[in-house]
Amino acid sequence: MLTGLAGPVGCGGAPGTDRASADVQRVLDRRAAAVRDGSEKVFMATAAPGSVAAGERAEARTEFRNLRAVPLTDWSYRVTGFHRSGDRATADAELRYRIDGYDRAPVVTARTLSLTRSAGRWYVTADRPAEDSARQLWEQGAVVAVRGEHSLVLGAGQSRGTLRAYAGLADRAVPAVSEAWDGDWPGRVVLLVPKSLEGMAELLGAPASGYRGIAAVTTGEAGGSGKAPADRIIVNPDAYGVLGSFGRQVVITHEAAHVATRASTSAATPLWLSEGYADWVGYRGTGRSATQAAPELTKAVTDGRVPAALPADRDFGFGEDAGKLARAYESGWLACRMIAERWGEVRLGEFYRAVGAHEKRAGAVEAGLREVLDTSLVEFTGLWREYLRDRLAGG
Repeated sequence: MLTGLAGPVGCGGAPGTDRASADVQRVLDRRAAAVRDGSEKVFMATAAPGSVAAGERAEARTEFRNLRAVPLTDWSYRVTGFHRSGDRATADAELRYRIDGYDRAPVVTARTLSLTRSAGRWYVTADRPAEDSARQLWEQGAVVAVRGEHSLVLGAGQSRGTLRAYAGLADRAVPAVSEAWDGDWPGRVVLLVPKSLEGMAELLGAPASGYRGIAAVTTGEAGGSGKAPADRIIVNPDAYGVLGSFGRQVVITHEAAHVATRASTSAATPLWLSEGYADWVGYRGTGRSATQAAPELTKAVTDGRVPAALPADRDFGFGEDAGKLARAYESGWLACRMIAERWGEVRLGEFYRAVGAHEKRAGAVEAGLREVLDTSLVEFTGLWREYLRDRLAGG
């Protein structure tokens, strides 16, 4: 897809094709305006007419209605590729949209549109995610929206009561995160709640097998321009449903912490720090002991298997070894907990930002330890290993 061009792209540069591409752009502009204005009549006027296209028209009307509850402040298409064969064509396009009050910049997703020409006019017959692009929530069913004090919860295939419960969790999570993280962040979150694990995978554009047992994930652009759109906390209702009330709150607070720290998270930030910090925020103030919150690592340390080093990024892979994954998360959490206890919570936040401020991974943690905590990686690792023995095995 050619994203660097300012206008529609014609196939081969033929004048007729260029005109057709421009005509299609105008059709998509009308379609976008109809979505922004909530005009079903205008939207349907861009869909192929006639009984032959009855199925496509019904699908287009359903999708338009599925969108009604989403509080959009922007919606637009930009044609990036155009391929015509007679009265039929395919357009590659970028769809840009913003959720009112939450997105500071547009969410951009690639779409593939099928079109047909009738009586000298182009009409849309299908609007699908481009290859390797994720589906949108409204493609899974009618969206129900619930607004909380600090949250917007959008669900498909979920009851309003269920979504209110998510909003309640998010509204408790946001103040808890703001109390722990002193960096600048909007202080509000968007949760997407599909019907199932498969729906979650569609929203992520990834196989469902990679997220089985994962209660929620946060998407978004890392690195601190401040212009990235709001992160989306995407819930796996299958895994989330087996958690108790305490676990559900920890999960949502953990994900909200990712939203808060996104601007200070970069390619230089190791997963033990980003995931460990989010867990530290999630458990902060709950009264849970190290052994209660880190059962897998407790077992390993008690058996004399104290980790020799902080977990590598590859240890956080969602593979078949659930115990290894749990120990990686628990190790990162306890490293952050140790920093908060030994150097203070403010220094923990400063360390997080210092590491993320580096342009590349190599040397980032070492520099952060030296500049903020006045220690070395070797010394820090030794202190952390002693901390694990003390907290998990009683010395």
